[in-house]
Amino acid sequence: MIQGLNARNVTGLVLAGGLAVIATAWGFQLIGGYVPCKLCLEQRVPYYAGLPLTALALALIATQRTVLALLALLGVAAIFAYGSGLGIYQAGAEWQFWAGPNDCGGGSAAPDSAANMLQALQSTRIVSCTEASWRMLGLSFAGWNAVASGGLAILALVAAFLLNRAGNTATVNA
Repeated sequence: MIQGLNARNVTGLVLAGGLAVIATAWGFQLIGGYVPCKLCLEQRVPYYAGLPLTALALALIATQRTVLALLALLGVAAIFAYGSGLGIYQAGAEWQFWAGPNDCGGGSAAPDSAANMLQALQSTRIVSCTEASWRMLGLSFAGWNAVASGGLAILALVAAFLLNRAGNTATVNA
């Protein structure tokens, strides 16, 4: 293995990587003007659950609560694996590999006054879960989320493995 690779550093990488991904999603929405669909918003939920759990795992590693940290990291891996599955589902629907959800659509925020309601209805665009609004290197937002979430899940498993191995080594050497 790479010298200096330890569970704390890899867990920190999961946290930093996850924060970068969710910040990018919010940046595309708030700065870039890309309105997320219902399924896009659902793909953010694993970050909202997984990142605090990752921070907890870091705190547990720091306080040498290895078993709890290991369980937290396994939970993080499961959460991000689920997020990757959501991304694969939406990307597949965008490529017409399978049908997407029937009730998927989104739009902009509600109008600020009743007088603006008609204008808001005319200018609101419905965002489909089955049409990619953007692609880079052939992958849509959903496709990139599948890659990012899958990578974070793998990193969490690597951190759990390293933590377990370090715990077993300490036990054997003690």
